Amino acid sequence: MRGERLSDTLYRLDGRPYPAYKDLRGHREDLGGLFLTFESIQGDPFASPSRIRVDVSPRKTGLPTWAQSSSSERIATADFLHRCIRRKLGGRREADGSGKSGQIGILGVGQEILERSAVAVTSGGGVRFLFTVGLPASGRRIRGRAAATLLTERIPDAFEEVFEELDLNDLQRHIFCLEDQMALRDELERNQLVAFVANQSILARKSGVDDRPLASAIPFESPSSLEVALETPHRGVIRGMGIPKGITLIVGGGYHGKSTLLQALARGVYNHVPEDGRECTVTHPDAAWIRAEDGRSVRGVDLRPFITNLPLGRDTASFETADASGSTSQAAGTLESLELGAKTLLIDEDIAATNFMIRDGRMRALIPSESEPITPYLDRVEALSREAGVSSILVVGGAGDYLSVADRVIQMENYRAVDVTERAREVVSRIPSTTESTEERGWPSIRKRFPILRDLNPRRGNKRDRVRSQGTRSIQFGEEEIDLSLLEQLIDPAQARLIGDALLHLHRESRFFEGLSMDEVVNHLEKILTDEGIDGLCARGFGDRARPRKYEIGAALNRMRGLGFRNTEGCET
Repeated sequence: MRGERLSDTLYRLDGRPYPAYKDLRGHREDLGGLFLTFESIQGDPFASPSRIRVDVSPRKTGLPTWAQSSSSERIATADFLHRCIRRKLGGRREADGSGKSGQIGILGVGQEILERSAVAVTSGGGVRFLFTVGLPASGRRIRGRAAATLLTERIPDAFEEVFEELDLNDLQRHIFCLEDQMALRDELERNQLVAFVANQSILARKSGVDDRPLASAIPFESPSSLEVALETPHRGVIRGMGIPKGITLIVGGGYHGKSTLLQALARGVYNHVPEDGRECTVTHPDAAWIRAEDGRSVRGVDLRPFITNLPLGRDTASFETADASGSTSQAAGTLESLELGAKTLLIDEDIAATNFMIRDGRMRALIPSESEPITPYLDRVEALSREAGVSSILVVGGAGDYLSVADRVIQMENYRAVDVTERAREVVSRIPSTTESTEERGWPSIRKRFPILRDLNPRRGNKRDRVRSQGTRSIQFGEEEIDLSLLEQLIDPAQARLIGDALLHLHRESRFFEGLSMDEVVNHLEKILTDEGIDGLCARGFGDRARPRKYEIGAALNRMRGLGFRNTEGCET
């Protein structure tokens, strides 16, 4: 009989006080090629559900070699199986009782294919699943027989069905979709591009809270002047709009699709599932979204490329504030992203600080440069591109002076892209700018900062370490709440949870990171994730984590009010 030993244990516990379930902690049961392990046991039927692990043997999975040979194949296969088991069990209640009895929790998934802790595929073809189960209770008494049915029959049956019904053609399509997107990103660098949008892509989403494709959306078509052909291993040649390195403006009237295109490019750093509509829209992996964030903390950033000569002689070489203005926060965000290695900056004028983006001729005449501490982005964008090799893609609706510095201008008209570069140049020659750029030649090297990681404190009062995330909005780290709500490229609550794990790791291993610069710290965390997977940072048995990019990990560190920095001169902030 399958699970006989576990059933006997649960029968013995029937009717006992709920804490007696603790006897199951660490118990591992062979359910005929499915191995069920109790990672943690809830102490009360109303508490967080118990964490369960199911390992499926390679013999049981029957996964072909092509689904498990490379890391990309394993990630795509895990994502596919995650969606399969979630359809079977996710959000279901498989037993009656008090509290959370019988509730099965499996991490939710979106339109992106991410590396997640919920499902992992081994190089030998085995699969590990992590999920939660509310162990059945009546009041605060154990319902052992209901638990036995749930754990030795219903849950194993669902896993059996997943692998018996596995559609290898759909699985292969899922893997091929991911591999084609990875190949397209490789093609970007070879073709001196920063982004690519395939013809017939569906960029518009159902709504701001539903990331699925909009059924009535107009398929994307590239302007002929920007159309390129890129090679993929499975789809062959794909044609679409290539955005070259340099300065690109996206213009057009309101509601014509400017921001929709930019948001698709921001999400293009991730891989998408088949039929998402954006599965052949890819962006350079080192692309960072930049915006104004009034009120955020800024610590130790050298703002001098954009802000100098503050009143009262206030230094901007190692600037700090607990309440940054829009322009200061956008300057800091730009420099922090460059510090971490960003090579493409994505900026939407609608959510940018006006006085950071531009100063028109009249305002320059009224307030001379020596009285204005801010050097606007307009005056720096060319040096960033030509000398630092950093591209910019900007949505511009009203700042026409950017036409003077643009390498290309794409107009969105009724959600259709039109190359209006030549027309823009004619406008520039016919209507001179009222702005005389005061661009400073030469882009300075980014000054390194060295985080004082011993400052990280996850304790809340006299209680134990407390690190919790609230969706993608914030992370509670000890007494401090880190605001992540405006990070456009933080797309999944599971990523925020893993960022919390990364911060906790930095706290516990602070001596190891002593003396490392900010970029070295986040690059080391990224190396752990690459070499060891999510388990390298995540506590054992948690199935609700997903891998973030290094830019979002760095953004969380940069927004911590309690974290100090040393600069290259050894001064602390």
